[in-house]
Amino acid sequence: MEQIWLGSHKEYSKGVPKGTKSTSSNFKPMNGWMHGAQMVAFNMQGYGKSLWMMHGMFRSNGSCGYVKKPRFLMDKGPHNEVFDPKVKLPVKENFKVRVYMGDGWRLDFSHTHFDTLFATDFYISWVPTDARKKKTKILEDDWCPIWDEEFNFPLTVPELALLRIEVREYDMSEKDDFGGQTCLPVSELRTGIRSVPLYDKKGQKMKSVRLLMRFNLCRHKSFFFSST
Repeated sequence: MEQIWLGSHKEYSKGVPKGTKSTSSNFKPMNGWMHGAQMVAFNMQGYGKSLWMMHGMFRSNGSCGYVKKPRFLMDKGPHNEVFDPKVKLPVKENFKVRVYMGDGWRLDFSHTHFDTLFATDFYISWVPTDARKKKTKILEDDWCPIWDEEFNFPLTVPELALLRIEVREYDMSEKDDFGGQTCLPVSELRTGIRSVPLYDKKGQKMKSVRLLMRFNLCRHKSFFFSST
């Protein structure tokens, strides 16, 4: 672990899929990023979660294509330790997500596309100890679903957290229909109510589909510093 950290600290490091990889599944970039790799080869074979998380990662810093590494991936800790994403750390931030409602499917999809049984999934991705999944209730026969539900995500490493959101039309007999997705870097979010646009599977922004949401980021008391 320390050798990987030192390698990415002093030199440029690049993560690539294993040479023995025989499947056509997408390479997951988070492993390289959380260990400090400056470059990760995606080798994308299609659309899906890995591509969406890559889009979310690079929405940081004004979507300029460059994201600065957090300080703890550059410096050793007070006891000369290096960051290990598998080690459980104290909670640094409580991240609350409230989804009020969604709208726009009636404008971007044909009226026969969905049975209008909408549910929204929320995922916190990246550091394994912070990874969580939350899901709203399923609302029936409503093109403008109003969930008004809140979820709490305690984060130990908010600097690396990605909030991935996926809306699906629930189908009891077949595979759920895709209704839109987005992925947001938690470090870029600010407390307040937001109209969040959703994207299609390719990562193209939908014309009308949006979620009305509220984000609330509460830093843990132990991480405040006092001058006294």
